[in-house]
Amino acid sequence: MVKDSKKIEWILRIALFGEFLGHGIFALQLKARFIEMLVAFFGFVGITLATSSANNIMSLIGAADVLTAILALVFPFRLLLVWASVWAFLTALARPIAGDPIWDFVERWANIGVPLALLYIRGLPRKTRDWFR
Repeated sequence: MVKDSKKIEWILRIALFGEFLGHGIFALQLKARFIEMLVAFFGFVGITLATSSANNIMSLIGAADVLTAILALVFPFRLLLVWASVWAFLTALARPIAGDPIWDFVERWANIGVPLALLYIRGLPRKTRDWFR
């Protein structure tokens, strides 16, 4: 383990907190671009999404992101870190699906890497119960 692993862990926890809090607040504010990406992503998988449904889903996403941010700071259990990585990947992928350049996806790889790095520092789980530690 790295000599300053606790300091590195806190840097990553704060970075993850900021990432998810910022996105969560934008989602709760129903940021227009987020709604556009959500509708495009659903359309990509063949589901037509009404604006009212998109707003409701975006509010749930915002609440989930804020909760993820808080947990990342106070109790970053391993399953949460996997979720944060998967969700960061999906939200980055939503950008080129919604018509943005592929570089908007590539630019967000750090959002995927931060929770993965934190998972690595905390240690990969060996038993089922370790996913919740």
